[in-house]
Parts: sequence; structure tokens; C-alpha cells
Amino acid sequence: MNSLKQYIINIKNSYTIGKRINHDPYFKKTSVETRIEIEKGPRRTVVINYLLSLTPAQNYLEIGVRNPEKNFNRINCKNKISVDPGIEYEENPVDYKMTSDDFFRKIRKGNIEIDKKIKFDIIFIDGLHLANQVERDIVNSLDFISKTGFIILHDCNPPSQFHARESYDFLNSPARNFWNGTTWKAFYKFRHEKLLYSICFDTDWGVGVISKTKYAGFNNLELPMGNPYFEFNSHLKNKKFYMNLQNFHDWNKTLK
Repeated sequence: MNSLKQYIINIKNSYTIGKRINHDPYFKKTSVETRIEIEKGPRRTVVINYLLSLTPAQNYLEIGVRNPEKNFNRINCKNKISVDPGIEYEENPVDYKMTSDDFFRKIRKGNIEIDKKIKFDIIFIDGLHLANQVERDIVNSLDFISKTGFIILHDCNPPSQFHARESYDFLNSPARNFWNGTTWKAFYKFRHEKLLYSICFDTDWGVGVISKTKYAGFNNLELPMGNPYFEFNSHLKNKKFYMNLQNFHDWNKTLK
């Protein structure tokens, strides 16, 4: 087959696939859900800066920075530390060019120029969006967060199973290149910890917040785990309760 015939066949196949996608109910519904999520506000930066303002914050740690212009450089805190291995952003202008696992390990061993007794007022986790890694980041962060501080997680509220897929590389999914991964599973799991209190703001793909202090609106799930197998469809039906999903502006008003 000559190259011209193959080219024509490829064009026809692309048209057929595109036509099928445009009429597929999953693609159409997911496209709407994506647009709704993009239009929500405020962005995570606003939430982080507001929470920093609630305490005399001194130390801020960000895990998973990518381009610091997107969030890190806009955070208002005296001492800021950034950690990222540089997989998604080659320039990687961060303080510690390593994985979060290596970063916490080096602090504990004293192999890094940070006091091993340091306490952060906010630790923002936006690294690898897979539940096992997010869980490790939360566990490590709990050792270095202040009593009144906050652990904040991005991407806790995927609007569909396609946004919550495990593999980012599946770009032909109805969610396209929008990916929240399975961060929600780790957040949901820690919602059951009796000594931790949490809330998830329904904005910017879900901004989950965990604290050792019970702030207004924060709570935990005292009941047995209602979704023990972490099935997304079950989660979707009950996520307002499971995740303590709240509107940020409404919550903010309760503090005034």
C-alpha cells in the first residue's frame, strides 16, 4: 500500500473515531464535568494563604511544585521550602530536587540543612497522585506538622471515574489530560483517624485539609468505613458525607 492510500485511510479512521467520541455519552458528560470543575473558585493558592492567615505561620512546605509560578511563589509565608524531583518540569527551580520520600528520610537522618525538629504550619501535597504515595506523604507530614497546622492535598474530588483513573498516560479517556488520580482514596482513609480532623473544599478539583486541631467545620468519620473497597461509584454517591465536602465561601462565613 502506497503512502497516499495509507494517509487517506488514517484520515478516515480519525474522522470515524472523532465522530464516535463526540456522540459517546461518557465523553459528552465528562466534558461537561471537566468544564464545571475548571470554573470553580477559589484556586488552591487562595485557600492555602487564607489558612496560613489563621495562625502566626512561620514555615511552609510544598511537595510537588512543578512550575513554582503556579502556586509556590504566590504563597505568603516567611519560610518556604519546595520539593520536587523534576519529572514534569525540567527547569525544576526548587530547594530540594528529590522525591518526598527522600526528603523526609534525609531530614530524619540529619542529612539535610533543615532542623530535624522543624514543624511546618502548612504542608501542601501535590506530588504523585496515587493513593499509596499520597498516604506516605501524609504519614511523613504528620511528624512535621505543628499542632495547629494543616496538611493540604490537591485533587481530592475527581468529578468522574475517568478523572480518577490510575494511569495519567491514558489520554484517550473522556477526561482527556485532566487527571486527579487516586488521591481521594488516601484522604478518605485518613478521614477515619480519630485524632485527625478534616474537610474538603469543593473547588479546584478538591482541596482536602487535615489537621490535628478540630477547627470549625472539620470532623472525622467515626463510623466504620462505608466504602471498604474504595469503589469510585459508591464514593460518588456519598462523597459529600465521606469527604466532608464543603463550599469554601460558605465555610469561611462561619468563621466571621
